[in-house]
Amino acid sequence: MRPVPPRDAHTLAAEMCFRTLCCKGPPSPRTEYDVVCVGLTGSGKSSLLTQLCSESTDSIIPTTGFRIKAVPFQNAILNVKELGGADNIRKYWSRYYQGSQGVVFVLDSASSEDDLETARNELHSALQHPQLCTLPFLILANHQDKPAARSLQEIKKYFELEPLARGQRWILQPCSVENMDAVKEGFNQFINLLEEIDQEHTPGRL
Repeated sequence: MRPVPPRDAHTLAAEMCFRTLCCKGPPSPRTEYDVVCVGLTGSGKSSLLTQLCSESTDSIIPTTGFRIKAVPFQNAILNVKELGGADNIRKYWSRYYQGSQGVVFVLDSASSEDDLETARNELHSALQHPQLCTLPFLILANHQDKPAARSLQEIKKYFELEPLARGQRWILQPCSVENMDAVKEGFNQFINLLEEIDQEHTPGRL
């Protein structure tokens, strides 16, 4: 039998690289969650979601019904159903709640007193809705870059989150399109809540 010639360093490196590529296999699929996103017109829902998808915000127009975006994150993909926030659309929000695993509520921290009160009423309705009351909430206090923006403490007190949402899982995150890191931080915490609930409902899941 003819002896096999010794392999040089380049050959060994190439084989190691080949094994790494071939044996690693495809990346683990990311878990997908169906999420509903609500908030008044002008709160910034579309802008935030578009930025998260690394898309241009130049041609954004108010949502006049609903639109769905698959928003990718490192460990999960959120299929976000964004509902329009106009007066004549909000009364139909509940028709689109079915199947949701979480709720994103976007509010304008710098809005007028009247709009802020309307946002509070809508958030209270959502928190107490039979199809949403057991789900995790991500409440984005948007437009924090504007001079008239209320502080997080002011919003928490005005929206009565502590007494109203006691026992529920919710996150209140200040943000703006100028600070997408804060937006991503809020969503990452939100995904953690979704994963916790998913594991509770699926015993033995890693």
